[in-house]
Amino acid sequence: MSDEMSPAERYAAAKLRAVEQATALAPFRELYDFELDPFQIEACQALEAGKGVLVAAPTGSGKTIVGEFAVHLALAEGRKCFYTTPIKALSNQKFTDLVKRYGAEKVGLLTGDNSVNGDAPVIVMTTEVLRNMLYAGSQALDGLGYVVMDEVHYLSDRFRGAVWEEVIIHLPPSVTLVSLSATVSNAEEFGDWLDTVRGDTEVIVSEHRPVPLWQHVMAGRKMYDLYEEKSGAPGSPDRTRREVNPDLVRLARMESQAGGFGRGRGKVREADRERERRQRSRVWTPSRVEVIDRLDAEGLLPAITFIFSRAGCESAVQQCLAAGLRLNNDEARVKVRAIVEERTKSIPDEDLHVLGYFEWLEGLERGVAAHHAGMLPTFKEVVEELFVRGLVKAVFATETLALGINMPARSVVLEKLVKWNGETHADITPGEFTQLTGRAGRRGIDVEGHAVVLWQRGFDPAALAGLAGTRTYPLRSSFKPSYNMAVNLVGQFGRHRSRELLETSFAQFQADRSVVGISRQVQRNEEGLDGYKETMTCHLGDFDEYMSLRRQLKDREAELSREGTAQRRAAAADALEKLKPGDIIHVPAGKFAGLALVLDPGVPAGRSTGYHPRHEQFQHDGPRPLVLTAERQVKRLAPVDFPVPVEALDRMRIPKSFNPRSPQSRRDLATAMRSKAGTAGIVAPPRHRKERAAAADDREISRLRTEIRAHPCHGCDEREDHARWSERYHRLLRDTRQLERRIEGRTNTIARTFDRICALLTDLGYLEADRVTPEGRRLARLYGELDLLASECLREGVWDALGPAELAACASALVYEARSADDAMPPRLPSGNARDALAEMVRIWGRLDALEEQHRINQAEGVGQREPDLGFAWPAYRWASGHGLDAVLRDADMPAGDFVRWTKQLIDVLGQIAAAAPDASPVRRNARKAVDALLRGVVAYSSVG
Repeated sequence: MSDEMSPAERYAAAKLRAVEQATALAPFRELYDFELDPFQIEACQALEAGKGVLVAAPTGSGKTIVGEFAVHLALAEGRKCFYTTPIKALSNQKFTDLVKRYGAEKVGLLTGDNSVNGDAPVIVMTTEVLRNMLYAGSQALDGLGYVVMDEVHYLSDRFRGAVWEEVIIHLPPSVTLVSLSATVSNAEEFGDWLDTVRGDTEVIVSEHRPVPLWQHVMAGRKMYDLYEEKSGAPGSPDRTRREVNPDLVRLARMESQAGGFGRGRGKVREADRERERRQRSRVWTPSRVEVIDRLDAEGLLPAITFIFSRAGCESAVQQCLAAGLRLNNDEARVKVRAIVEERTKSIPDEDLHVLGYFEWLEGLERGVAAHHAGMLPTFKEVVEELFVRGLVKAVFATETLALGINMPARSVVLEKLVKWNGETHADITPGEFTQLTGRAGRRGIDVEGHAVVLWQRGFDPAALAGLAGTRTYPLRSSFKPSYNMAVNLVGQFGRHRSRELLETSFAQFQADRSVVGISRQVQRNEEGLDGYKETMTCHLGDFDEYMSLRRQLKDREAELSREGTAQRRAAAADALEKLKPGDIIHVPAGKFAGLALVLDPGVPAGRSTGYHPRHEQFQHDGPRPLVLTAERQVKRLAPVDFPVPVEALDRMRIPKSFNPRSPQSRRDLATAMRSKAGTAGIVAPPRHRKERAAAADDREISRLRTEIRAHPCHGCDEREDHARWSERYHRLLRDTRQLERRIEGRTNTIARTFDRICALLTDLGYLEADRVTPEGRRLARLYGELDLLASECLREGVWDALGPAELAACASALVYEARSADDAMPPRLPSGNARDALAEMVRIWGRLDALEEQHRINQAEGVGQREPDLGFAWPAYRWASGHGLDAVLRDADMPAGDFVRWTKQLIDVLGQIAAAAPDASPVRRNARKAVDALLRGVVAYSSVG
């Protein structure tokens, strides 16, 4: 091609090459043995021009190249670069990558757990570490030129997302920000905000996958393509178009029709059944072993199968082992064993047995493994390493892997398109689908990636096509002010400047933009109100006045009904508070109606039965007794199960050996209860008689009915037509007023919340106008959801009399949160001082909760102090007391990975408590001793928390 250039063109091209060679990008490109993609070059050029960048690109597209260029620029300019990641595993991985490229002397690591070469010019850290540095005014920030925020879309995370915005807002203006994100549908909006708070920011969006992704559905023994390419119409600009595979549509239709068979009689019915059996034999949900076998036969391994359940992941591995599945040859098995033994050599033999090491190793040697948060971190790291090396070929993982480390596969399998979101089983979103399937296709290894969805009953190919074809993954701010944030901001900037800073958050930016659309809706509603008002006009009189009387009557009747319901509920709650363990009652309503034995009355702390260690159940309007039903079920009942008061029909003793988790124990006690009831001749109480309605004797209701009958419009022939238009008018008016309140509420929302937090902190003596008190400076050192509770416990000396293990038990309540509400008995607690201190923590939380309600600080909106969860107190106490792993895990009834993770978080909060406690305080000394006691064995040799 150059031979065809004119001399002028050749000169211009040579001049362009000379300019490019003079840039920092030219030598950087030579570090890689592949050509950079256009979006990578564009982002690097913007960085070199002094601009900040937001890069939004699919998983596996190589956007971290841009972050590595920021490292390259910082070293070339003699400045520092901080590379932040959302999780410690990613930090460890990026630290290893950068050390290989630039050498150990130039790269450091700070993750809270680990501190390696903290004075290096390039430091990899978790985002929380950088946030804490900014608030502390750390000297490490001197000379900082670049900050890379990897996985910046984490700012949508409702638990940790605020940290990303805090860092972006508080970084010095001289720092250039590099934001790396998954593909999001509102990247331009996020870029506009970055432009506002950080200055000139280039937004680079790439939706191109370097490895093409093919979508499939596996049904029975066959794997179908989700899409079929069709030729476009003659003259159409699109030569081909994608349509849902008609074979899949046909299968789905056959299955739905099969569901209607078998309704006839005699021979016809039998014939239909036979036809149904023949059709169903062609399609079924393949087993996990069948899926891996099929992928292996098609050359589509290694594969990650996403199963939205930890137990499901472990079960899948066991199914593969039981079926004799072997994906590794003898040479690979030898390599696997060598790597595993090297990585686990520091784990004592007695712990290996407890951790299920030998079953885990057998799966690895066969090329099969699970990957989920319940696993020991060391085990997860080994699985990741073996998978990347190609020595593990089938991994069964929960969705947390999709948000974690770099672990791409040739294929990704989704068993179901529904998952438990903590409250209900819900369809996965297009964003989640994109995130999960984004793991398929390894750049530089695979020509194409494959996403396989398993056929399930009721499968809808069109719905899957819609899910796969949608690229809607909006970035939504989860930013909320906290108590710790408030004292740190006021200490640095004062109240007024802090308020202004918070109003620059992405949360406020999005709220202000959304107001524009709401304002337009208000205008449309007001036009509709004018039309409704005209239609409801009556020639006999003021119809609005007439409808006002009807609404007053309706409201009064509803009010009396509510009062009656409230009185019945109060009476039922009073009766429940009088119950005691061992009472035999008759549950009047609900799913578990009938005879039941009270195991735990479920009365809140401070009520008639005194302190109760488990109190999540008291958030729902009164006692929630835990009972054993006649059908041998242990259930926590709700107030709705007691529409009328209940009383003890008899009593019996509950054996001390009773274990609610043991089926035999439940069976024995339920049999004894039924026998006792039969002997005593207990029968169900008579049905509650309905009382005379209060409305019948109410003077206000009588007056309103008289006025309605006397009103001129009452005699109108078109009265009910007018009434319908009036109802529409008032419904639209009510909606319009709500929209107007939303507009008022969305303006300055973050600042208003900040004002309320500051008012509460002033009441408690943490702030005095623009001054942070000594108590406030202590709070500034405590991070976490229960920062204020921890500070109050320190101020009131709640932990002063505790030993190290007892302090560990109490501090665990500040970090631990059960994965789901449990119907089991209250958690076991240490006795003595620790139990008293935990009770005092609950009482202090109750006082803070009341104070938050008074200041209109709403926990439902993510602000304020959640209830402390005491579920980890006993395991923490036992581990800090030196007990063995086997005994602690057996008592805790939790996987080793969860135990290690919660213990590491406990160690972190104990470190904060030690730093915040007064110098001479026994709490400071004992917190450090507790850290030493906890940091042993399985916790100490787990490098990732």
